[in-house]
Amino acid sequence: MMILVIGGSPRQLGRTQAVSTHIASTLTQLGAEVEYVNLATTKLPLYDGSLEQDELQEVMYWRALAGQAAAFFIVTPDYHNGMSGALKNAFDYLGGSHFRHKPAAIAALAGGGKGGINALNNLRLVLRGVYSLVLPDQVVVDKDQVNDELQIIDPLIARRVESLAEELLVMTNRLVENR
Repeated sequence: MMILVIGGSPRQLGRTQAVSTHIASTLTQLGAEVEYVNLATTKLPLYDGSLEQDELQEVMYWRALAGQAAAFFIVTPDYHNGMSGALKNAFDYLGGSHFRHKPAAIAALAGGGKGGINALNNLRLVLRGVYSLVLPDQVVVDKDQVNDELQIIDPLIARRVESLAEELLVMTNRLVENR
């Protein structure tokens, strides 16, 4: 049972990576098999729906990985009250067959003092459109809660992220057991 953690920032050193790697580490420590996709390094071309794109190696890999996942933990930066364009583009390559009957946990990295909620609402809306079972809880991490070494430095936020990872693992195990 593999959980796919998706770091939705297109920025190489974006603070979103701190949250994504913390989640991947937490899930691994809890005994989950984890695959981590960092959209800053996994370059998908702008989706155009063409048959040529279906045959691209990176597209086939992305679709296969999403198809193998039992669950998703998705982290997005807040870009103008929405998810990142890189993350939305990655989702455009996928569909209901990749997400149906699979739980997803979501988190956002906000720019400071406010924000994140609308990005999560945007993400939740898209995930609902592909039939994912999005957990009710979610986490917003403020940029000031992450240091320059891309580590979460606020212990309360770190614990909230860890609790959400635990909740995702519990839900995933229950769904897998009952299939």
